[in-house]
Amino acid sequence: MPRETAPAKAARLKQILAALDRAYPGAHCELNHASPLQLLIATILSAQCTDKRVNLVTAELFKKYRTAADFANADLAALEQAVKSTGFFRNKAKNIQACCRRLIEKHAGEVPQTMDELTALSGAGRKTANVVLGNAFGLNFGVVVDTHVSRLSQRLGLTRATTPEKIEQDLMKLVPQPQWALFSHWLIWHGRRRCDARKPDCANCEIKKLCPQIRVPTTKTQRHKE
Repeated sequence: MPRETAPAKAARLKQILAALDRAYPGAHCELNHASPLQLLIATILSAQCTDKRVNLVTAELFKKYRTAADFANADLAALEQAVKSTGFFRNKAKNIQACCRRLIEKHAGEVPQTMDELTALSGAGRKTANVVLGNAFGLNFGVVVDTHVSRLSQRLGLTRATTPEKIEQDLMKLVPQPQWALFSHWLIWHGRRRCDARKPDCANCEIKKLCPQIRVPTTKTQRHKE
């Protein structure tokens, strides 16, 4: 694929954004939460785990643990059991407890609203911070780059980068800041509902004409993988 000029990419992206908005007008964070703290905990648990599984776990977890103090003072073994099915449960439980203890020590038990303060919490990297800031507080400090956003932004020819940090920087330069959080939702929803990693539904894709289909598996490669 020949290198696209910056103006051409910007014009194509504008069309992509409009098409995704039409396709997914209700796109939102699919981690169930009723507070910034719940979203923070759910996002920590979502590492290498599906949102569906996390929602099943947090439905019970948030009944038992309601405040940062509840998590901070919890019996660690009991907390581990409560989050076990999300995978890497010992590390996640340890991070959640350490995170909540810092919330109490530094932020009066409340979730902070800056990137630096959030990324200083145990288990909360830049992706987690962006999820919380964008969805709990409506603040666009960056773009959430999960596996769907990474894969689709490369497939759409919006970035040639391969690390989340560099992909995010490329996307922040292209996407209007007020749409950073929403853009992530659109790509995540599109990745889950239409643009599968191995078997993308290109025939019915809402943005097919705008997509260079970089690294889209061919029928031959699909058969080989299966």
